[in-house]
Amino acid sequence: MPGMDGMALLREAKETDPDIEIILMTAYGTVENAVEAMKDGAYDFITKPLRRSDIVRAVRRALEKRALVVENRNLRNQLATSPKDALVGHSPTMQAVLQEARQAADSHASVLLTGESGTGKGIIARWMHRNSPRRKNALVEVNCSALPENLLESELFGYEAGAFTDAKGQKVGRFDLANKGTLFLDEIAELPTSVQSKLLRVLQDGTYERLGGTQTIQSDARVLAATNKDVEAAVADGSLRKDLYYRLNVIQIRIPPLRERPEDIPLLARHFVDHFATKHARQVSNISDEARSVLEAWHWPGNVRELENTLERAVVLCSRDSIEISDLPPPIARARKTPDRLHFAVGTPLRTVERRMIEATLKKNDGDRQKTANILGTTVRTLYRREAEWRSEK
Repeated sequence: MPGMDGMALLREAKETDPDIEIILMTAYGTVENAVEAMKDGAYDFITKPLRRSDIVRAVRRALEKRALVVENRNLRNQLATSPKDALVGHSPTMQAVLQEARQAADSHASVLLTGESGTGKGIIARWMHRNSPRRKNALVEVNCSALPENLLESELFGYEAGAFTDAKGQKVGRFDLANKGTLFLDEIAELPTSVQSKLLRVLQDGTYERLGGTQTIQSDARVLAATNKDVEAAVADGSLRKDLYYRLNVIQIRIPPLRERPEDIPLLARHFVDHFATKHARQVSNISDEARSVLEAWHWPGNVRELENTLERAVVLCSRDSIEISDLPPPIARARKTPDRLHFAVGTPLRTVERRMIEATLKKNDGDRQKTANILGTTVRTLYRREAEWRSEK
């Protein structure tokens, strides 16, 4: 190589394209050369005499790393245009939820958000308020299960001086504070029956009285409610009034559990890593392929909240720039995907199903297109054509 040696060429190439993956080949393989090459940005180091298996293995790993870098960049771009609270996703299931929320946000109708604990019902409620005509006014949140029954009524509707022993002066309630804005009632199925009739009246005609008062107050608060319970069962057993349920359930939006939308796990994980790296001043910027595979394999009984906590722990404990399996809690770290199975939510577009099936079969067969084509009952030419179409979509 007249003019420069391989190390000089490496440095020049990295200056031209910092993201390029470079594999060095030399007849003089020493530990010192390898260390110097890695410091200058080489991905791998191969010594002569060459073996085909070594080259194939090195190139495959470099391509996998490159794909991960591209995917991380794409995920960051998606997050940059996503709503602040990051309960987003490109899965068909989540896109349908966001479309419903978007349409409901423009109205003044009551909305009931249902779904398991940790799916992000509160985040959707806040997102709807920010995208509603009431966005310039207050969003007031009340957790119905966190307040004692004897305080909940006064918190919601306020009280007048002398209403009870310790009532020294007037107190405005949450409905007063949410006037012309939004009132979010979380865990609505925990609302005491003694308060439900008064809430029903506000939903029906927009009026109420403070505790101990006689003056009728007009309310213009939009009510969003949420529960992780089976609301129809709560109505059947009498813990939730049927008429109140119908008033709250003008529009019902079900937030799917994370296990029903595994396609969204990389996007959410990317967001949490970036967020907690900034919050805790950690130099963590990536998630390894192995760790990501484990995250996608876990069933997430705690849903998005559990994923968030898991990634915060991983960022804090990680001593490298990339989260590895060892940074995850032991039960999650031991998770493995069920072999030879893919799961699709109902409504997944056929194009998405086809792509995931082809990619998974190619991976299982180490990139052997002829073998993949034989298994899937198609042709190698079709596989090449599909891959070209996917590249053009990026």
